[in-house]
This record gives sequence, C-alpha cells and structure tokens, in this order.
Amino acid sequence: MSDLSPKPLRPIEFPAQLPVVAEKERILAAIRDHQVVVLAGETGSGKTTQLPKMLLEMGFAEHGLIGHTQPRRLAARSVAKRIAEELKEPLGQRVGFKIRFQDESSEHTAIKLMTDGILLAEMQRDRLLKRYSAIIIDEAHERSLNIDFLLGVLRQLIDKRPDLKVIITSATIETERFSKHFRDAPVIEVSGRTFPVEVRYQPLLDSSSSDGEVDIYQGICDASAQLMKEGPGDILVFLSGEREIRDSADALREFHQDSRESLEIVPLYARLSANEQNRIFQPAQGRRIVLATNVAETSLTVPGIRYVIDPGTARISRYSYRTKVQRLPIENISQASANQRAGRCGRVGPGICIRLYSEDDYQQRPPFTDPEILRTNLASVILQMATLKLGDIRKFPFLQRPDERFINDGMRLLDELGAMQKGGRKGPRRLTAIGRSLGRLPIDPRLGRMVVAAEDFHSVREVLIITAALSIQDPRERPHDKQQKADELHKRFMDERSDFVAWLKLWNYLQEQQHALSSSQFRKQCKQDFIHYLRVREWQDVYAQLRQSVREQGIRINDEPATYEQIHQAILTGLLSQIGQKDEKHQYVGARQTRFFIFPGSGLFNKKPNWLMSAELVETSKLYGRYVARIEPEWIEPVAQHLVRRNYHEPRYSKKRGAVVATEQVTLYGLLIVPGRTVHYGKVDPVVAREVFIREALVQAQMKQPPAFLQRNLALIQDVRELEEKSRRRDILIDEEALFQAYEAHLPSDIYDDRALLHWLKKSQKADPKVLHFSREQLMQQDATHVTSLDYPDQWVQGRLRLPLTYVFEPGHQDDGVSVDIPLPMLNQVTPVGFDWQVPALREDLVTALIKSLPKQWRRNFVPAPNYARAFLESVDTTLVASETSMIMAMTQRFKRMSGIEVPADAWQLESIPVHLRVNFRVLDEQGQVIARDRDLRHLQQQLQPTLTKTLVETAGDDVEQEGLTDWSFGDAPKPVEKQRGRFSIHAFPALKDEGKSVAIRVFDNQADAERAHRQGLRKLVLLQIPSPVSYLREKLPNKAKLALYFNPWGQVEALIEDCMLAAIDSLIGDTEPRNEDEFRVLTHRIRAELNERTLLIARQVERCLLLSYQVQKQLKGKIPLPLVNSYNDAKAHLQRLIYPGFVSDFGEHRLADTERYLKALAQRVEKLPVDPNKDRLRCLLFEKLEGRWQELLKKIPKGDPVPEGLQDFRWYLEEFRVSTFAQQLGTRFPVSEQRLKQRLDELESELKRV
Repeated sequence: MSDLSPKPLRPIEFPAQLPVVAEKERILAAIRDHQVVVLAGETGSGKTTQLPKMLLEMGFAEHGLIGHTQPRRLAARSVAKRIAEELKEPLGQRVGFKIRFQDESSEHTAIKLMTDGILLAEMQRDRLLKRYSAIIIDEAHERSLNIDFLLGVLRQLIDKRPDLKVIITSATIETERFSKHFRDAPVIEVSGRTFPVEVRYQPLLDSSSSDGEVDIYQGICDASAQLMKEGPGDILVFLSGEREIRDSADALREFHQDSRESLEIVPLYARLSANEQNRIFQPAQGRRIVLATNVAETSLTVPGIRYVIDPGTARISRYSYRTKVQRLPIENISQASANQRAGRCGRVGPGICIRLYSEDDYQQRPPFTDPEILRTNLASVILQMATLKLGDIRKFPFLQRPDERFINDGMRLLDELGAMQKGGRKGPRRLTAIGRSLGRLPIDPRLGRMVVAAEDFHSVREVLIITAALSIQDPRERPHDKQQKADELHKRFMDERSDFVAWLKLWNYLQEQQHALSSSQFRKQCKQDFIHYLRVREWQDVYAQLRQSVREQGIRINDEPATYEQIHQAILTGLLSQIGQKDEKHQYVGARQTRFFIFPGSGLFNKKPNWLMSAELVETSKLYGRYVARIEPEWIEPVAQHLVRRNYHEPRYSKKRGAVVATEQVTLYGLLIVPGRTVHYGKVDPVVAREVFIREALVQAQMKQPPAFLQRNLALIQDVRELEEKSRRRDILIDEEALFQAYEAHLPSDIYDDRALLHWLKKSQKADPKVLHFSREQLMQQDATHVTSLDYPDQWVQGRLRLPLTYVFEPGHQDDGVSVDIPLPMLNQVTPVGFDWQVPALREDLVTALIKSLPKQWRRNFVPAPNYARAFLESVDTTLVASETSMIMAMTQRFKRMSGIEVPADAWQLESIPVHLRVNFRVLDEQGQVIARDRDLRHLQQQLQPTLTKTLVETAGDDVEQEGLTDWSFGDAPKPVEKQRGRFSIHAFPALKDEGKSVAIRVFDNQADAERAHRQGLRKLVLLQIPSPVSYLREKLPNKAKLALYFNPWGQVEALIEDCMLAAIDSLIGDTEPRNEDEFRVLTHRIRAELNERTLLIARQVERCLLLSYQVQKQLKGKIPLPLVNSYNDAKAHLQRLIYPGFVSDFGEHRLADTERYLKALAQRVEKLPVDPNKDRLRCLLFEKLEGRWQELLKKIPKGDPVPEGLQDFRWYLEEFRVSTFAQQLGTRFPVSEQRLKQRLDELESELKRV
C-alpha cells in the first residue's frame, strides 16, 4: 500500500497558533528516537489534527498507512473532514475514514481515521497490522474497553513489529500510567490553547422549597440567564442523556420565550444524524445553547463556547457481577471529567463554568473515572483474545488488570453461549466450534450465538434481521412533543407475543416502502413514520454484513419463512441467562433470582406471558427487560443442556418400568424449568439406585414379575410374618436391614433394574440353581415353636361353615387382632355363638381383661387377675367352649364356685377391654374386598341387610321374586336355594309374603323369617280364593251371640269375622304345606268345605271372650277410689293385652279357651279388688317386676331380628301366673310360681348372652 501512496503535491501547512505546532520539533524527535510516544495535551491543543500531518511529513505513509483511532464514529468522521480541509484535499483521497458500514477511503489513502473497534476487527485478518507504519491512539484517557484492549494488543505487538510507531494521545490525565505501560515511553506535554476559566459553584439549593432543592432544569435555566448577562458567547450544557436533553430544551425555550436576544437551542448526542451533528460547526446568527452528552467532553471541540453549565452527572455504563446486568445509572462525574468540561469554555477567550454542585462535593469526588474495562462484561474481549490467540486474559498486559469477578463473568457468559470449554481438568479454556464461529461474526457474542443456532432451527434469515436490529440504536423515534402520534404509528408493528416479531414486521414494511418509493420519498416516509432514516440504513448495512459473514462460514440461509417457534428457539440460545418467569406480583423472576419488569414500550406490557426472554436487562429507575418475547419452558432445556442443573428427588423403584426412577427437577440459573418428571436413576447414581433396587424391588417385593427365588423367599417371609401377626410380636422375622444385607452381599455392583438382575441370574443359575434362595432359618431371628395351629387356628368352624381367620398385629389399626372373613352372601348364616371365647391363644388375655373391667367392688375379689384367668381356663373343657354357653356366663358360674361370689351380668364392662381381644368381623364382596367391618356381628348384619337381600335375590335368580299374586300361579312352592361360591355355600330362602291385597314371593336371608312369612302368605292366598262366611254366620249365630260380637274392639263386625276366619284358616291349614298348585287346590277345597263351620265355632268362643271383656269394662267404669287407681290401671292394661284388634288370629284357635280363662280370672280379680286393695297392690308390684325384666330382655333383641320363641311364650307364663294368683280355682295349664318365673327369666337371659 505504501508504494501506491502519492507524495504530497504541496507542502503541508501547520497552523502556528496551535500549541502542538510549537512543540513540533520535540515531537518529531521523540517519534524518530522512540517506538512509542505519549503525547499529553488538553483538548484544543491541536494534537488530534496535527499529529497525522506530522507523520505524513515524516514519510510514514511511504511504508504503510497512518492509522488514527477515535473512540466515536462522530469524532472519526469530523476529524477526517478537518484534516482533509487543512490538506486542501477532498475527503476520501489521502485522508479517509472508516466507521461501521461507511468506508470513505481508497487505495490512495495515507491517513486513515477509524474507530478503535474497526482496528480491532482488522486484526482478525492482519494480526501484526502489517498494513500500518504508524498508529495513533487518540483520546486514550477515555479508557474505553476497546482502547484498553488496543493498548494491551499494541504492548504485545511492538516487540514483533519494531518498525511500527505508536503514538498515544491523551488529555493531561494518567500520562504516567501510559508511559509505564509501554516501558517508560517518553511523555511530551503540550499546553492547551486555553484562556482563564472562572469556576462558580451554585448548588441546587432553595430555602423556599419544601425539600430545600431546586429542580435541575430550573437550575440550568437560572444559570443560563446569569451567563447571558456576562457577555456574548455560546453556552454548553452537559446532560446525562437524550431525555434530559429534550426536557432541558423544553424548559429553556419556555424560560427564554420572552427574551429579546436571538437564541438557538442545539442538541448534540450520538444518535443524531450527521447533518444534525454538523449544525454545531456551522456559524450561527445569534447566541446558541448547546445541550450535549459527554460526547462533547473530550471528543469534539464545539466552536464559539464561552460558557459551560455542568450539573455534575453522567449516565455511566456499569456491569453488576451480582445481577449480571449492564446498568446505566446516572452518577456523579469524577474531578477529571469536571475539569474537562470546564476546559471547554476557555478555547476562544476567558470563560465561565457554573457547576450546579458545591465545592465540597467536587473535592470529595474520585480523581478519575473508572475505565470501562473495570465496569463492563468482558465476554467480547475474551472472545476476541481467544480468536486472535492472545492467550489468557489474566496474563494479558492490560493497562489496568480487570476485576477477577468480571473476568469470571465474561467466561461464564461464553460458557453459557457454548463458545468456550475447559481443555481437560486443569487445562486452559479453549474455543469451541461455536466460539470460532462467534469470533468471525462482527456482532456481540450473544447475538452471534443466535445466528449460529438459527441454522439448526431453519430461521437464519429472520434471526439475521433481528440481530442486526439489536446491534444498532432503535430507529423508532419518540419526539418529546409527538410521543402519542409516534406510538400510534409504531403500534402497527407491535406483536402481543414478541418484540422480535415487531422487528420483522418493521423490516418487511420498510422493504415494501423502499421498493415502492424513490429514495427521497422513502426518507420522507420514514420521517412521517417517526423512523430514523440513518438508523434504517445502518440496520440494512449490518444485515448485509452479517449475511455476507454467514455465507462465508457456510451457514445456509432459509428460503421458507420460519415459524414463531423456530425463530425464538434460535434467539433463546443467546439469552439463556435473560429469561424470566412471572410471579404472583406480575414481576418476572430471572436468573439468579433477579427481579425485573417488562419495559413499558414493549408490545407485551399489557399481556404478560408466564415465561419470556429479554434481549437486554437495563437498570434505570427499575430493572427493565427490553425487547422481550413469550417462550415455552420446554424450549429451554434442549438448548441449555450444558448449563442446567438437575436435582433428583425421591429415588424409588418403579414396578411399571422395572427400574429405579427418581423425580428430576431441572433448573437454569435458579429458575425451575422442569418442575418434576420421572427418569431412570441408574445412570445418574448407580450406587444409590442399586441400594433402592435391593430395598424396594427385592426386600419389599415390588417387582411386577418376581423371579422364582423371590417368590420362594416371599412365601417363606409371609409364613414367618404370619407367625408374628399371630403371636403379636415383631422379633421373629429378620428386619429389612438384615434382608437387604443378605441380598446386597450376593448381588454385583452394576445391578439396579430388572433387566440387569435377570441377565445376571441367567448366568449365575448355571453354576448355582439355588442362588439367592434363603432358608426359613436364615429368615428367622427368634424361635416360634409356641405358635401352633391349635392355639392359632387358620379358620373358624361354626357348624358347616369354615371361615378364614386373619391375624393382624398393628395397634390402632381397624383390623388389629383376629378377623373373621365372611363372604357377603353367607353373612346371614353366621351367628354370634362362640366368638366371645376368642381363639385359644388370646383367651387368657381376654379373661384377664374382663376381670380388670369389673368395678372395684367385684374386681378386688379376683386378684391377681391373671391367676384367676388361668384357673378359669384350666376348669373349662372343649365341650363347654363348643356349647352355646357364653364366656361371661361360664365365668360367672366358675367364679361363684371359686369365691362364692356371683358377679351380676351387667358388671362385666365388655366395651372397656382392648379392641384386639374382640373378634373383628369383615364382610367380603365377590372380589374378596372388604366392604364392611365391625366387632359386633349383629350390628354388621343389620347394616348390610339391604345389600345382603339384593345379593341373595341375585343368588336365587332374578326370576324368583314375584308380586301381585292373587292365586297359585307360580308353579312349585318356593324352595331354599343353595349355590356354591368357591369354598362356601350360599343359602337364600324364597317364601310367600302377605302384602295386603295380594301376595308376593320374596327372598329372605334366614329360614325362620322365611317360614313365618310363608305361613302368613299362604293364609292370605287361601283367603283370596274363598268367599267370606259373613252371611253364613249371620244366619247361624243366635241374636245374643250377634249382639256380643258388636262388643269387639274394631266396632265393625266384618273385621271381627275376618279375624275369626283367619284363625279358622290357620287352624285348618295346620302343618300342611302345599308344594305345588294341585296340592294348593286340594287344600283350598278342603278349607272351603270346613271354613264356615270352623269359623262359626271360633266365633262362638270369641263371643264368650267378648262378653267377659264387656263385663270387666263395666266393672272398671265409674268413679275409682284413690287406693284402687293403680290396680284399676293395671287391670285395664291387662284387658287391652287380651282383647285388641287381631287378637283372634294372633292367639289362634288353640289359645281362645285359655284367653276365656284369663278373662274370667281378671273378672274375679276386679270383683275382689275393693275387699283388700293393699294385697292387690302388692301383687301388682310383683307383676310389674316380672314384666319389667321380661321387657328388658325383649329390648335386647336387635331391631329387625326375630324374637326367640321362648321369650315370646313367656307372656303365657305371666298369664298363667295371674290366674294362679287372682283365681286359683280356675286352674293353670302348667305349674307356675314366682320362683319358677324368675328361673325361666334367668334361662332366657343366659340364652340371649350366648347369642
């Protein structure tokens, strides 16, 4: 290139008034004699424009390019233009510039202005910078990331390029540091071309305001008014950002609107177009107030400035290693920055700088601004270093070594992007294939990762558009005075799911407009749409450059449009640490538990998805996620395999999978992306998986298809476990730990699932067929010879029934103790007899508990209780146990013999004995499942009666039950049904049942109820076939008898005659049971022939009874003397028990003669009553006692159960005893006395206790 550079056509001129020109000879000598020179001079000294000309004059252009870096594109462009003007040559010839997507240089260029980023990018192709003979690093004091990186690179490079001249220019800040960095390079200081600057401190204080502070914009307005009175000259105001500039412009216009002075307010910031930025260099008609960011602090000399207003703040980018977020807080500037700002008003004459803070505040500020390398993420630097093979960043010769935490964070980001990996355990990190691709892409590593991933997701075209957009400043503008209109226009491009889709919509719109319109029309359209035209051009340039880069790398660009999922899964690869999950407060919890909000300008602001990713997290007043999109959590894990953490919970054996599984939770930077899924655990942790497999699959026998050894071992274990349940001990079977150790000792270390076990078994059984077969002795730790089948039977025998017994030793469990399993259809066949004796092994405990249940007055006679219990059981033989004698009765009798004391029946507190000592009754359905359980068999039978009846009907057959019968039309008489269900026989008892106007066939659960119902049903069926004998009776009965019949309790003769007829039918049927229709016809024929006479005979007997009843009623009427009230009431009650509706058929023909005798005895009692009322009252008390005890026994019969016949017949004992007491001369059917009745009641009570 050097031999192509043309020689100067005219001598180079140097403005003599510039301070740097005065030091020209000293500078040239230093450059000749030293490889590196540090030139320190204030802004305005001319170093930026004159140094390249000096190098050009020295002939360096003959050997290569004179490179000249600037920290900003604006500065690179304006400096190139200024130098070209001084050389009186057009820009782009000997003086050119190159910034991002704008190259104004040619093959004749000798002096090349560029940003420091451009020079770094060129090093990828020209690592030794062989195209350059000299390099000027300007504004080095700004210490940007690229400047510090370049200084380190040049520090290494000068040893390999001794011919390369390096000139470092800086304001008079930290020059010693630069000199030492380059081995004590000479420092030439050039004084600035400055005039005296008066600094005034005017802190924002106002005693009249509530908080004592003045609004910053009011302070700027007041300061500008003050300075405008000092004389002519422009004012430069430093502000922290574009928004502050717009707000200040509005405030100043309003404040100075009445000013007579011509005033122009000019903004200056990086986002402005070139034309707008050039306004500050053009002459103005009146006074100007320039509102600038810190771009005007050192990079640009704004002409005509006589005054500076310095609020003392700037927006400084800082990286938080804790939150991993690049923040842009507004901070107080350093003393060096404040001095730089003040120096801006001493270029054209004496100046004044008003600082809107106090002098004490200034003195307490840090001397220098932290270099960017100490406050930013270093991922891009590390990637560039790795791409350029510059070695470990920790050993790289930076001017100031960056914070180790920032280095680690940069490494972590590259790890996150999959760009770097460790080279072995202790080896250095090295680039991966992804990292090498990222290093060749001219964009941020995160964005580059998206582009590289896009090929896998077939969305390269769309991702290139989006990443290009994210590489530039947003072209969508929101002017302060037209925000609403701008928002409405921009809303066209918004997408409720994704701000990235909004970029694609905007791109497509701009493409359409650009093709449809001319260049000037397109620019106007952009302006109307509030879209920055130059930013659009930059966006297109970046896209074109990226497109070229990916093609060079062989990445295919898709032709078909990509789906939402394809685009956003590719983008997700670059934003894995910038995802968020919505919480209950509608905030987002991000990586490492940071919390952020969706930026208000986002299309998702009002429709917050559960999961999103954010292109950037920026902290201003809050931490905001900008450019966000909805994502699905299931997208995350596949692209973050190298980053996720997997936690495993609840390792367990899965019968279905035949392996040990665990619940896997997957987190990414603390966010739960997979809340729980079941995975195989064997490969995750083989040791734990093996232990779990042995404990659960083998020890706990959870295998779906257990091998033969396990089935045999389980059978042995079950046998031993049953011994424990029976003996109510837990020390016979070896514990699970011992069983685990037994299996563990035999099994190899790599067995943790069914497949591995069966494979090992197949091999091992060839050598030992009984491998893993344990003996009964190996499984027992205690002897169990005491558990015999005699003491612990496996079934309960009751008649023909054989009911299985189950033993459970689990206090508190509903089945604790001995359980009898009864199939539902057999429930009606089981009686309570014998169950109160328990199984032999528990009898001693039961008897002891019963003794202890007695109240103290009885219990103290049988101490110690265990001794009495043993003595009782020794006196009991198997005959007594097998009899119907209850245990309570047997204990009462035996203890009376032992001690002479008779314990009352109600003293035994059955409810207080331990539950396990009472037999538990469990009812099973057809599948063997327990449907009900109770310790009281009768209660259980009542509870399940409806279910049992339904089951019995099903057993008997659906066609057995019939209803609405008025004749024998059902074939043979219903017969008991017996069906075999497994080991059991089920009995159902169909029978006729009287249902009022008709007869039905119903199924009963016991024979007694069926027989009782059948007799009544048969009687009703006969009655329905025979005409009423009323007419016959009216004809045959004498008038006196007819009159007597009217004394019946019904009042209607027909009802009495029907009752007599029913009694007659019962008498005529007798024991006859017709088995079919023919026999029924024979029976009805016979009854029809005899019924009238038999009914007449019964009616005559009833006539006598009714006449006696009438006489007694007459005797009981009238005024009753007080001493006779109780006796009279007793007599009335007795009469009502003898004569009532239905008494004829209830008592039956055979009881009518007795009833007549009972009525005669009652009549005699009433007649004698006034003679000796005291004697009658005493007899009443006796009968009350006897009847009361009888009624108590009746109450003990469970509701719905039939009353035992003996208990029913006791009423006749009472009637006979009344005859014996009140009319002995009438005689009794059988001997009766008070003692005999009491003895009979005792017998009846004992019978009830047995059941």
